[in-house]
Parts: sequence; C-alpha cells; structure tokens
Amino acid sequence: MKVDVLIAGGGSAGLAAAISAARLGARTLLVESASVLGGMAPGALVHSICGLYRLPYGDSAPVFANDGFAREFAERLIASGGAHGPARMGRVDVLLQQPTAFARLADAMVQEVPNLEVRLHTELVDVAADLSHVELACRGRRERIIPRAIVDTTGDGNVAALAGAEFFQESADRLQRPAFIFALANVNADAADETARLRIARRLVDAVKSARLPVSALGVALRESGRPGEVFVTIDLSGGADYQPTSAACLTALEMEGRALAESVAGFLREHVEGFATNYISTYPSRLGVRESRRLVGRYVLTGDDLARGAEFPDAIALATWPMEMRETHTGPRLRYPDESRPCEIPLGSLRTRDHDGLFVAGRCLSCTHEAQASIRVMGTCLATGEAAGLAAALAASDRDVTAAAIRSARGHFLR
Repeated sequence: MKVDVLIAGGGSAGLAAAISAARLGARTLLVESASVLGGMAPGALVHSICGLYRLPYGDSAPVFANDGFAREFAERLIASGGAHGPARMGRVDVLLQQPTAFARLADAMVQEVPNLEVRLHTELVDVAADLSHVELACRGRRERIIPRAIVDTTGDGNVAALAGAEFFQESADRLQRPAFIFALANVNADAADETARLRIARRLVDAVKSARLPVSALGVALRESGRPGEVFVTIDLSGGADYQPTSAACLTALEMEGRALAESVAGFLREHVEGFATNYISTYPSRLGVRESRRLVGRYVLTGDDLARGAEFPDAIALATWPMEMRETHTGPRLRYPDESRPCEIPLGSLRTRDHDGLFVAGRCLSCTHEAQASIRVMGTCLATGEAAGLAAALAASDRDVTAAAIRSARGHFLR
C-alpha cells in the first residue's frame, strides 16, 4: 500500500497530524495500537487539557495559545458538552474534559476527511533504515506500507528506534514518573471539592505515616469529573530505580501496582472519609500515563532555558505556554514558570529529525531536553505540534518546500 503520509500513533499529536495532512490533500494513513484514538485522554484517563491557553495576567480572560487545530478541537469539544471551562488553577488555565467525549470527537473528526484512513489495533513492527517502507501487524497479519513521509507521534519515538535514528532517553532516576488515573463512582456531592481535597490530603499523609497506606499514596490527587457522583483519582507511581518506560516487564509491573494501589486508596476513602462510604472503582485506565521516554534528536534541541526566557525562532510553528512541570518523584509536581510569563516558540527544527528528511516528529517525543519536555508534553501543545508536523509531512510528500511560513499559511487556510 502506497500513501503520501503515514502517521504512527493516534494520540492528540497524531490525531492533529493526520487530519491536518489529509486536509492539505495528502493521502494519509493513521495507525494506532489501541482500540481508540486520543492517546492519554481515553487511554490513561487524563481528564484535563493543559497548554491550550497563554499564561494569564492578573484577572485577564483566557486566551488560546495556538489557533488552528488545537483551538478547533477544544471549541468543538466544549460545544459537544464534553468539556467545560477553562478553569483557572493558580497561575494556569486548563480545559476540563471527559475522556469518553474526547474519543468520540476524535472519531467524528477523522471520518470527516475523505482521504484519511485509520487503522486501530495496528502495531508498527519494522521500519526500513531509509524509511522506504514500514511493516504493520494486526493480530498476526502483516502489511507493508510505502510512505513518502512519516510522522512519529507514538510518544515513545518508536519509528526512530526501529529505523535506527538518533534519540535521547533520560536516566531512570530522572525520568518523569508515570501516572495511574482511575475513576470512582457513587461519591457524594462536594465530597471532593477544593476544601475537601485539602482535608483528604492530610488524612492520606497520616495514613502513610501510620502504615495504613503505602508511601506511594502520598501523591494522590482527586478531582471532580463534572458528572454526578464521579471523581477522578491520580496517583504518580515511583517506578523505582530501574524504571524503564519502554520495557514490557516494567510496564506490566507498574500497571498491576497501580490497580492494587487504587483498590487500597478507594478502600481507605470508603472507611475514613466522609462522602465516600459507598464509592467503588468504575473505570481503570487501559494504559499507564507515561510522561516521558525517548526524545528524537532533531535539527534543533529545545531547552529548558529556551522555555524560561520565552525564546523566539525564525522558524516558529507553535507556542509552548505550560510551565515546566517536573515530576521526577511520585510525591507531586515541581513547577518552573517562564521568567517573564512569555510563551516560548517551538521551532520547526525540533520537529525535523537530524537523520532523515522524510521523518517528522510531534508530541512528547519531539527534539528537546528533559526540562523542556516537561512543558511541551501536555495535550494542548501536542495538538499544536501535531498539526505542524502533519502539514510539514504533507508538504514534503508533494515535493513542496517545508518551511515554517508554508506551515503557518496552511494552518491559516483551515481557520474557521
């Protein structure tokens, strides 16, 4: 099968890349190993979209950081009733959303584009070193694809790893810790509002000190979902000194640890916290919320210093506005905001690999340092970089010049 653009990975970045490439006229194939599009939202139950808005100044109204697909998706999600907000949380604005609604909108949007084909339940199993072809597999059936350009939005840099392209991976002790998110049902109204969450946090700390809960419960965070009686619970897992987010054995152990810990937390809340007496776990995630693994080596490596000073680039294709959210331990985030609250531009060079002209990257595995990745990995920014990478790949597949100006022009063409 010959295609113009192959998008590997159907998370927020891959979704944006595929729709954007197809809208520009490229025959596009989007492959995803899971049963649903949307990546961390429906898969890991990530229930807020961060990075959509600029950092607020005082009481200023929320302002979208990136026009184009990121804004379109957010506005359609709100209009469908699948999201509400944005909500101001300290110094940031976030869009609270329902993972099931995210997945349904993703389905609807890919079906609107006639020259876009989607393959779920499909694994990328081999990539030629020269990118001339890739091998896909679904339940024992293999298929060869011949693309003119490829976008790696796997989150783990799988295309790069299989093709032998250069990538970074942080040492195990510094990698951002993974999240395990689950949903509790039958919780009383206001039992997890802002005031109650502070009381619950103190009780969890006391329970850990008295060994009624394991130390991994220290980072537990609760948030009302917006649906009656439902609360999302987020736990950051430590992963241990040997944490390896691309190891099947490590991921298996962490998934099982997460479910066991979820049962312990739900039981503690039932017994010791008012309003949770009849709660039960209604939904487990279908995947661990991996925050960081491989990062490709591009023509420019975005740094934490770039984020801190609000760097500008002549080949800018998107804005990064989320603070550097460091989660190198399981006890909660450590935030570093820009020095002057100025957004950092993301250059096209961070989406183009150093080794291959026809390989582009977006989402959490684009070319950046560990510190910068702590900002650009959030879904709002992934939607924006995914759009840019999809447009770049479509331009490359049609032998047009791949420039930031051409990407910005194409993005403007689709604005409603």
